[in-house]
Amino acid sequence: MLTSVVFDIKEFAVHDGPGLRVTVFLKGCPLRCSWCHNPEGQLPEPQLLHGSAGERLAGVAFSSQALADRLNSLADMLRVGEGGVTFSGGEPLAQADFVAEVIERLAGIHVLLDTSGYADESSFRKVAAKSQLVYFDLKLIDPAAHWEHTGADNQPILRNLRVLNELGIPFVIRVPLVPGVTDTDANLSAIARTVVEMPGLQRIDLLPYNQAAGAKYAACGLVYRPTFDDSRESKVNLAFFRSAGLKVRIV
Repeated sequence: MLTSVVFDIKEFAVHDGPGLRVTVFLKGCPLRCSWCHNPEGQLPEPQLLHGSAGERLAGVAFSSQALADRLNSLADMLRVGEGGVTFSGGEPLAQADFVAEVIERLAGIHVLLDTSGYADESSFRKVAAKSQLVYFDLKLIDPAAHWEHTGADNQPILRNLRVLNELGIPFVIRVPLVPGVTDTDANLSAIARTVVEMPGLQRIDLLPYNQAAGAKYAACGLVYRPTFDDSRESKVNLAFFRSAGLKVRIV
């Protein structure tokens, strides 16, 4: 039985998928997006955070059975609320074997995978195939820009997006609108071209940049160093998606 570290479990979540949900935030992420608003989810191990309200530990180890038991105890409530469980992070695919083991122990609960798509293909297939819906964060199509702002190659992400389409699992593309980075006409039009003929796509969600994103960094012992002007407002442009006949909304 596998064990992994969870830095938060949010019950009664209504913004992390359809219906009433429980969102499990797993620690550890291979990306270093300069706009990350969950820096406490980047490292895989538990860490002590130092804030104005005092110290708190971010990260508790769960066995797959213990986490499944906690989620199953909420199953009736989640079904009544037409919801389920969302696995987020960090990056849940960094703990793919653990997440898959938890899902196998769930009592018929709807599963949503909220992922950056950054993982080897085997890990992606393992968890995506056990999910009923995938939220797929698609940030940048240009590989050089992706390296600059996330510290990682986007080819595994684009490959897993194609795999997701082949699996036939419904998915939502989520685009964080980072000013001057992801909200450019060039990037948004490239995203529209990339996903336009994917039958599993339900819609595009555009997420304007949260200007409070850097607030947690000091508590984690980090310095917030965005690779963009974080004083600017995001540019919201729906035109490229609408002209491609894609359903799009601002979240």
